[in-house]
Amino acid sequence: MTNEPLSNAEKELHRSNANLLLLEELEAEQIMVTIPLIFAVIAASASQFLVGYNTGVMNAPESVVFPGHSTTSWSLAVAAFAVGGPFGAYFAGSLADSRGRRGALMIVVWTFLLGGLLQTFATNMNTIIAARVILGLASGSSSVLVPVYLGEMAPPTLRGTLGTMTQFALVIGILFADVLAFPFATEGSWRILFGVTPALAAIQLLCSPFLLESPRWLLGRDPESRKARFIIKKLRAFRFDHEVETEVHHFVAAAEVQDLDTEESTNSKSAVQELFADRSIRLLVISAIVLQVAQQFSGVNAIFYYSTMFFDGVIDNPLVGTTLVGAVNVLGTWVALLLMDSCGRKTLILCSAAGMFFSCVAAVLALLGYFNNIVALGAVMAYVTFFEIGLGPIPWLIVAEMFDARYVATAMSVCCQINWVCNFIIGLVFPYMNEYLGAYSFGPFAAVLFATFLFTAFVLPETGGTTPEELQAQLVKKNASVVYHNLDITTNHTGALEAEWALAMEQYEDEDED
Repeated sequence: MTNEPLSNAEKELHRSNANLLLLEELEAEQIMVTIPLIFAVIAASASQFLVGYNTGVMNAPESVVFPGHSTTSWSLAVAAFAVGGPFGAYFAGSLADSRGRRGALMIVVWTFLLGGLLQTFATNMNTIIAARVILGLASGSSSVLVPVYLGEMAPPTLRGTLGTMTQFALVIGILFADVLAFPFATEGSWRILFGVTPALAAIQLLCSPFLLESPRWLLGRDPESRKARFIIKKLRAFRFDHEVETEVHHFVAAAEVQDLDTEESTNSKSAVQELFADRSIRLLVISAIVLQVAQQFSGVNAIFYYSTMFFDGVIDNPLVGTTLVGAVNVLGTWVALLLMDSCGRKTLILCSAAGMFFSCVAAVLALLGYFNNIVALGAVMAYVTFFEIGLGPIPWLIVAEMFDARYVATAMSVCCQINWVCNFIIGLVFPYMNEYLGAYSFGPFAAVLFATFLFTAFVLPETGGTTPEELQAQLVKKNASVVYHNLDITTNHTGALEAEWALAMEQYEDEDED
């Protein structure tokens, strides 16, 4: 072996070989889907499936569960789900930080089991109401924990894909409840319909060994954690220790940025008061709240909670209509994923609000006898489809695009609480709207959608393709008297890969020079 320095040609050849090797490793990381990762995703997504299932399970059996109950008692049973929801969402964050992502998810599973058993073996409507509160508590927690868990477990190139798993699991859960209603929404079998929740929760408990702890959480508590390194090696199928250490470096760096975010957002005595007091973002706060209210008061959960009641007398078998709506909901979710990054947020909300508005009008006209009843079914299906391409996902997505690191967590928390409150109101009120307004029951929803269209067209700022800082800068131009400074902390999944590449090439060149 010679110590003579390499010629320029030899160095270039080595660099070329190193480039190819690094490219192969990065490509392998981009497409690597390991068995432990698949099992972790399935085990976590099952909780979101139960959220969707318990959203839709009360739709069909209203007439067979304890026959003779009052409209008020059934409305309370349906709406009680939204009572537990905000409390579950509120405590989920602290639970995840103190018990770990896996520990918090296991508590959610046990809560689903408890609420499911109580609902399955209920002796009266009051017991079902209590069970629905518990199931709402589990669902609210799951809606916060599962996206966080999947985001921390997945490699950067798969986070977007796995992020969509939560929404698909939810809408498939709604559809599954609709399908099972055919054989089990009867006086002798409705307990089987409710029994799916504890059964699936029990299966989740049996599969709990496959639910790995988040390595990011472990490294946040102890950067030298050997358990975190072992989990990373299993999740990524790494062969070498230096690969594991590179991933550890990414997790630790991300945790440091998150700590800065947390410090910036919690130093204030009241983050919520500060959010509403900052005049520079007042339009953004109003816009985020208006969209959350519009999402619920557009009436979509009236469909998922009560479509069987709505279709009764409209079509021969209301369960067919409910199942078709559930299937269209899944299809609409898929279409939304295709459109989300190719169209502006305002454009999608405008199309969504306009489509839902005309669908409501068509449904009312059909129920009044101007069209065949089948038009009412088609209108409701179109209504759900238009919801999924705009007013469904965008009110949540737009919060992260409107607010910077200082405010985003607080803004998301406020929006979540408002959404659950409006959800509760719709679940409680719609049976009375259906009873007293009859064919005009979709009229109030049409009015809300018309107002939403006008607000979006003339007030809502476009957020697609901009950072929160750029968006706020645009608002400053509209109001030159307002001056403000916000912390610019942005993340980019590709940045970590680019940094790794640059570092590796720098180290290789240093070795060549030595």
